[in-house]
Amino acid sequence: MTAGPEVAGLRRFLTARPGPTEPAVPAERCDLCGTEVAAEHPHLVHIAERSLKCACRPCALLFRDRPADAPAGAFSGFRTIPDRYLRDPEFVLTDQQWDALQIPVGMAFFLLSTGVPDAAGSGPSVLACYPSPAGATESELDLAHWSEGVGGGRLAALLEPDVEALLVRRATRDGTATRCVLVPVDACYRLVGLVRRHWRGFDGGAEAWGHIDAFFDAVEARSREVPR
Repeated sequence: MTAGPEVAGLRRFLTARPGPTEPAVPAERCDLCGTEVAAEHPHLVHIAERSLKCACRPCALLFRDRPADAPAGAFSGFRTIPDRYLRDPEFVLTDQQWDALQIPVGMAFFLLSTGVPDAAGSGPSVLACYPSPAGATESELDLAHWSEGVGGGRLAALLEPDVEALLVRRATRDGTATRCVLVPVDACYRLVGLVRRHWRGFDGGAEAWGHIDAFFDAVEARSREVPR
């Protein structure tokens, strides 16, 4: 398993915020037109490179429904990341199904990448990524293990390739059941940034887990139940 190529394009999520005596971070700008954007702003994903670009809302609208292969000059191959959060309260994932994925931590996100064809060259690859103190670590999944576990649920059937992910957190220490939420892919990299900034020592420390718990609570609160 290796750090994914998208990490280089996500440094804005992975860099620590300045302290009280450090210089302020320059305002973020749209990577297409240069307009200053708010802290909460849309993102585009480059399908082949799996990198993210900041966008103002007018520029994001240009790529919202545009096919990835549509001609668009210097910005061909981009798609706007949608803003939907869905949860499935009936989702169940057994220990055996999780262990078959060979993910060494208790949280990960899963996406379909059309920029990385599967082994047969007939469709998108299923990628599993998990946050670590070094950034996002990824691996390509065995389709059988995917289909029998995370990929067998109702959320997986709704997943948009390249721009959305299934974010899974195994049962927590306080007894919370396994969570699975369909989220915009940029939300997953916010989680990666939290882990990288706050993780201390072997087990992360109380501060890191406080940020992780708050992140998942916010995602859960923002999500709506998947239609039957």
